[in-house]
Amino acid sequence: MPEPDLVTQALARNLKRMRLDRGHTLDALAARSGVSRGMVVQIEQARTNPSIGTVVRLADALGVSIARLLDYDAASAVRIVPAEDAVRLWTGPDGGSGTLLGGAEAPGPLELWAWLLHPGESHASDPHPPGSVEIARVDEGVLTLVLDGREHRVPAGSTASYEAGTAHGYRNDGEVPCRVTMVVSVPPPGA
Repeated sequence: MPEPDLVTQALARNLKRMRLDRGHTLDALAARSGVSRGMVVQIEQARTNPSIGTVVRLADALGVSIARLLDYDAASAVRIVPAEDAVRLWTGPDGGSGTLLGGAEAPGPLELWAWLLHPGESHASDPHPPGSVEIARVDEGVLTLVLDGREHRVPAGSTASYEAGTAHGYRNDGEVPCRVTMVVSVPPPGA
C-alpha cells in the first residue's frame, strides 16, 4: 500500500489541477460536490485526510474516477497497480476494508474495488450521480446489499448489478468474512 502522505499529496495536486482545468472556483466545486469550501481548501493544501464519502463526492463533481483523483503516477499509458500500491479508502471497526484496485475513464469514471467486511461490519454509500451502476461479485461469505432501504442477500459466487444513484450500502450479517469484488461505473458529466 502506498504511503498515506503520497496519496494525500496526489489528492491535493490532482484535485486542484482538475478543478482549475474545468474552470471551477473553490465555491463552485463546493456547491457541485456538497463538500464545504473549507474542506476543499484543506484537501488541496494536503492538510487533511478526507473520508471516502468526501473523495467520492469530489470525484463525482469533477466527473472522474476516484483512481484518477488519487493517481500518484499518471505518466504511463499502461497503469499497473501492484497489490501493495492499491489504496485502502475505508477501514471497518473490526478490520474490514474497501480498497480501490484501479480505475479508468471509459468514457466516464470506471473503478475496480476489493471489499472485505468482517462479521457485523457495514458501509453506507452516498448516492452516485444518476446513471451510475455498480456490479458486485461476492467471492466469499454473504453480502447484504442495501439499496434504497431494501435488503438483498447476495451469497458467495453470485453477482449483483444495480443502479447506484440512490442511497446504498454493504453489510456482513454472517459469521465469516465477506469478500467482494466490485466495479463502479459513473457516467461522464452531462451524459
